Amino acid sequence: MSFTPAYRPDPRFQALGGDFADPVQPADFPETVLRFRNDRAAATVGLEALDDAAWIRHFGRFDPLPDNQSVPLAMRYHGHQFRVYNPDLGDGRGFLFAQARERGTDRLLDLATKGSGQTPWSRAGDGRLTLKGGVREILAATLLEALGAPTSRAFSLIETGEALTRGDEPSPTRSAVLTRLSHSHIRFGTFQRLAYFERRDLIVRLIDHVVELYYPELADAPDRPAALMEAVVAASARLLARWMAAGFVHGVLNTDNMVVTGESFDYGPWRFLPRNDPNFTAAYFDHQGLYSFGRQPEAVFWNLQQLAACLTLVTDQQGLLAALNGFSDAYRTALRAAILDRLGVRSRGAEADIELVNSAFRALAEGGEGLRWEPFFFDWFGGDASTGRAMDGPRAELYRAEAFEIFRRRLAAFEPDRPERLADPVFQRPEPEELIIEEVESLWAPIAAEDDWGPLHAKLDRIESARRAYDLGAGGDKKAAS
Repeated sequence: MSFTPAYRPDPRFQALGGDFADPVQPADFPETVLRFRNDRAAATVGLEALDDAAWIRHFGRFDPLPDNQSVPLAMRYHGHQFRVYNPDLGDGRGFLFAQARERGTDRLLDLATKGSGQTPWSRAGDGRLTLKGGVREILAATLLEALGAPTSRAFSLIETGEALTRGDEPSPTRSAVLTRLSHSHIRFGTFQRLAYFERRDLIVRLIDHVVELYYPELADAPDRPAALMEAVVAASARLLARWMAAGFVHGVLNTDNMVVTGESFDYGPWRFLPRNDPNFTAAYFDHQGLYSFGRQPEAVFWNLQQLAACLTLVTDQQGLLAALNGFSDAYRTALRAAILDRLGVRSRGAEADIELVNSAFRALAEGGEGLRWEPFFFDWFGGDASTGRAMDGPRAELYRAEAFEIFRRRLAAFEPDRPERLADPVFQRPEPEELIIEEVESLWAPIAAEDDWGPLHAKLDRIESARRAYDLGAGGDKKAAS
């Protein structure tokens, strides 16, 4: 009786058939040591009551969940990687394991893996994940959720007892399998593969699947492909705005790393900004800065254009172009909302909001190396209600500079949104929770040296406290039940 009534299996992707995925077997790992389980996320799909032994059976050995998929499915897709088309992609070290309905929202959610073994799409890869890579994804997803970004949630991390060789970190290194809970894994690249093979029939089938399960309000749209494109543009614009407000750099904004529901997932060489820097890159191999912080809007729009190109096989261009032309306005509107949310103030109308947002970005830029990204929003959360806190805090001298005068004056005109949040003990601390790379490495070091997981779990607890204190939701998206 370890499955609560909230567990409502609904394995829908498998109905698309063999043109979309391949049945695979998970790796037979020599060990399965549970390192992390997200019980808050598990509660949203009725799995929180599983004991650790059952948890490991399902998320380390991948015994099927009741009434769910009978076998894992490695999804097929293509994609542009750094603007170069690659037809040899697909789930090379992961699979879709199960689908279930979310408590409170009825959204269809995926349980999918990373590091679960080789598939037909592994090419020369071993299909594994480093333990450090799993820890990094837990951290990124946890903080992004706390900062209001639509994101997959790290659901489970199990160490698997294999020694892996990697060229970009000390080897041999420890291995793990990660399970994430996400609102769809249907990528832009899923459509690209079908367009590559000119399978108009399968594109139509996939559009109908996506509309039925993720955008049912579009069911009666006269031009369903164009209506879906418009919805994906809006969702992607909201996601992008939340990244930018969080100072988050995804690192590899390839078309296979964007999903139609507008949610962050598959965290690779991510970074959070140490300070305002449009040229900051996350991936050491991004030599041209294609996916730098300041170029993320360009990258997301380019990816949307590739999706639209696929849909030209099944509809006229006019509606698709209209959807793409709405991206700029959708992004600017979403960014204003995201920055106001991060500052904890209420809108005063478009004109005043724009002036405040612009002054915030100028203040961040003029703060230079002395002003880190996250402390700025932490110090001024609640607007004028936090003036005393900010002006008595560790960055007080910086805020007294002339560069901040306009920002402070404009912020003072905005009412705080739910000012009672400032009574939370989180706001009595001098510093916020952030994840610049030095701290990420310091959290990994005791795990690597002494198998000490205490600092990581303490950090996750502090981020959870911050999430509850900020209570930002998911940027206007459907909020996950807690």
